[in-house]
Amino acid sequence: MNKVLFILIFLLAIPCAQAQEAKKVFVTRDANGVMVFSDSPQAGAEEVSLSSRANVMASTDATLPGKKQPVKEPFTVEIAQPEEQATVRDNTGSVYVTGKISPMFERGLRVRLLVDGVAQAEPQSNAVFILRDVERGEHKLQMELFDQNGKLIASSPVTTFYLHRTSVISPN
Repeated sequence: MNKVLFILIFLLAIPCAQAQEAKKVFVTRDANGVMVFSDSPQAGAEEVSLSSRANVMASTDATLPGKKQPVKEPFTVEIAQPEEQATVRDNTGSVYVTGKISPMFERGLRVRLLVDGVAQAEPQSNAVFILRDVERGEHKLQMELFDQNGKLIASSPVTTFYLHRTSVISPN
């Protein structure tokens, strides 16, 4: 029984030893400097050690990365015309007010103009206003920006301007 077991172990060990010998690879350079690979040793050959591990890359996550929503820049509103502390000379009392909204004005946004704290009209889809029959003197302007739902999302700083109109009492 022991002899049979010994023979079986011996027979199983021979292919393993041959497999180990088959993994030896030698490299040399020929007269032209080209590398030559061989499984038999030659004079001046170096043995190349081969790893028994297959060249397999680790698996990666196949799910697509989530799309990041771009961070929305908050809206800002400012009054471009008339400038702060500007003097407007118009005998009819007409004042042209222009606003600047950044980032770019989007569909659905509405702008309202306040003159001396009083809304001049319903919010509109552009930032250009024409005021008629404005009294002489100092006036304060402010613009408000509303989103599609009517929520106030930005307001401009208060801009002060002065309207000069000739009068019957003092024409100059």
